[in-house]
Amino acid sequence: MKYDIRDYTDANALRQEVETMNAFGPRLTGNPAHKAYIAHLKRQIRDMGLKVYSDPHFFNRWEAKNASIVVHDALGAVDIPVSSVFPYSGETPPGGVTGELILLKGKRLSFIEARDKIAVVRVSNLDILPSRLAFDERRSQPEDLHLPKNYSGPVATAFVNFPFLAVAKAAGVKAVICIWNGLPDALVQGQYLPFIMDYQGIPALWVNETNGQTVIDAAAQGKHATFTLEAEWEKNCESESFYCILDGKNSDEAVLINTHTDGTNCIEENGPAALLALIRCLKDKPLNRKHIFVFVSGHFRLPDFKDVIGGGVQATSRWLAEHQDLWNGKRGHIKAVAGVSVEHLGCKDWQCNGSEYFPTGDIAPELVYTGNRMMDDIYYHALEDRQRVRTLTLRGHNFLHFGEGQPLFNVHIPEIALVTAPDSLCVVSDSHEMDKFDETLMLEQTQTFLNCLTIIDDLPSEAIGECERYSLLHL
Repeated sequence: MKYDIRDYTDANALRQEVETMNAFGPRLTGNPAHKAYIAHLKRQIRDMGLKVYSDPHFFNRWEAKNASIVVHDALGAVDIPVSSVFPYSGETPPGGVTGELILLKGKRLSFIEARDKIAVVRVSNLDILPSRLAFDERRSQPEDLHLPKNYSGPVATAFVNFPFLAVAKAAGVKAVICIWNGLPDALVQGQYLPFIMDYQGIPALWVNETNGQTVIDAAAQGKHATFTLEAEWEKNCESESFYCILDGKNSDEAVLINTHTDGTNCIEENGPAALLALIRCLKDKPLNRKHIFVFVSGHFRLPDFKDVIGGGVQATSRWLAEHQDLWNGKRGHIKAVAGVSVEHLGCKDWQCNGSEYFPTGDIAPELVYTGNRMMDDIYYHALEDRQRVRTLTLRGHNFLHFGEGQPLFNVHIPEIALVTAPDSLCVVSDSHEMDKFDETLMLEQTQTFLNCLTIIDDLPSEAIGECERYSLLHL
């Protein structure tokens, strides 16, 4: 059976839902905006007549409140614009800390030179990591669409090439100024990166390359600076993941549909808007299996939310660890025969060209993990009515699988997981990055996932098959 998502939503309604989400403010894990957004989502699900099951989680929340860098010289003071904070790095007293600037020239681990000083570290764009090291392409549409030769950009750079703040702390450094190198100033503005690290205990800020040169020049002249990073701590902050269940004829099998509720802008966590539309469509339809819609918290606080029992790494792993009765098929438990992960919809394509960061006028390539050959076939069949398609399907490779579909893959649930990765994903901005969002594309993508779900539901579990394992090597 095929259903039309336009009977339950349209592009304007999806945009309005995204704008409502934006109005709460950046939804960093556990902050008031995130809690308000969760309440908004739960209310809509209850208004559909469905029961919402909640899982409270507690962690220590850190959030920056004030950040500045002021360089001092004989003529006075020079304010250095800050591009963004280094999440969960550390904090200073309200008046900041003052010390001599010292540039660590290619000696990332030599923080001992900066003892009792403010370290300045260049962080160069990571453009030498072969894409084939991290990704295994299955196929694409159009067929000539491929990943770039090297994996680069702010997310890859911050995850792999970040300053070793723990070493800086141990060396007695007062603070660290991280200067982006080789990336356009407009691209790095507001990047909330890296968000995968535990609390570091030393304050750090990001500065773009242009303003960073002023800092580097000041360090070369032995100038001092006042570095301020004030942050709010909330001990035992409560956040929650939640889910709802649509019943089916076969109560022993289920399909999991997951997304996350926390994030930075209109693209990073717009998956809940799509899930609401899917629930509205399917809630009164005859289903062959249970459909469990999971909205997880913790995607931007992974050290506190990941759980190795549930596949580790991403926030959905904690939900899987706590609800094994809903998916692992053991000892009378429900068996999840497939999973669908939905995040990062409606992405326009923006590219870098030297110092320029600009829209191409196209849609961003969709990165979609598929858990086996059958799930790959299902996804491409679900695309047949799409007006705009730029899709690459991937297999988990070299133990890497990005996005909230990874826990499903790690516990061997065959999945279809959208994780489009534009450079703007982690940006906090006043615009919420709405200039990079396309609601018509989001509507098409939501229809694609509705098609995936209906195709999966019509197939016996034997036809869906088992989840593949990670492919290895072939660099």
